[in-house]
Amino acid sequence: MSKKAFDKIAEGLGEAIAISKGEMNPARLYVPDDIDVRNLRMRLAMSQDDFASAFGFTINQIREWEQGRARPIGGVRAYLFLIERDPESVLALLRQKDPREAA
Repeated sequence: MSKKAFDKIAEGLGEAIAISKGEMNPARLYVPDDIDVRNLRMRLAMSQDDFASAFGFTINQIREWEQGRARPIGGVRAYLFLIERDPESVLALLRQKDPREAA
């Protein structure tokens, strides 16, 4: 394990201990309860294949979500929320050779 990775883990552990002692408030992350994937995809004028390819999903995931057999959860729902809010920026970042260069 690299020193950088170890330091990040130690920092996270320190934060977890501080939160458990009430010395620090946990971060709050807004993630919407539900994302209408079909509506989002249609608003972007993309086919299921195009949407899946552009944003890194499988076509099966898109179909399952749109047909109500599955729901995006956790980080996927947060990612879809970002796509919903600013699809052009998400696509621009994903098209870069190294997305960290934009920061």
